[in-house]
Amino acid sequence: MKSRSAVMRILGTAAAAGALAWAAVTGGQPETSVQGASAEAVADAAPDYAVENYAYPNADKILAEKNIVLKRGDGRIVLADCASETGLMEVWARSQDRICFKVTGNSGWLTLEIPSVYGIKGSVDQTAEVDMTVGTEEKSFDVDKNSYTAVGESADEQGREHMLVEIRTAK
Repeated sequence: MKSRSAVMRILGTAAAAGALAWAAVTGGQPETSVQGASAEAVADAAPDYAVENYAYPNADKILAEKNIVLKRGDGRIVLADCASETGLMEVWARSQDRICFKVTGNSGWLTLEIPSVYGIKGSVDQTAEVDMTVGTEEKSFDVDKNSYTAVGESADEQGREHMLVEIRTAK
């Protein structure tokens, strides 16, 4: 009979612990509507949706290491090592060495800031349109695929420094 009373004590303790856990989870409040409370609890616990903001990954690190501001893009125009392969888009600026971008997909876009740009060589497969600013003016230039195009200060009658602010590509 001793084992029967031990089992009863264990069961009683487990039931009390379960009741305490239930009270802690529900805050001691009884549910008024099982369906409504369950639906609300599930809806409240659901994670937020992931929202793509198109921010360029590791932009802070690239700014610190290469002094290039990469803002936003669709991922089809990415900074590349100029020695890694041929056919890359090349941006020539007085403020930097040659800066290369790998262009993929049928189209792409990238917003950035590179000062003192004077020439761009298009990628091997895609044409590009680039937007540049000089003071408060904005100018656009068409860049043919796989060819060098004078842009910015080399295409400006006054030789003013231009900042490259956007690249858009298309096949």
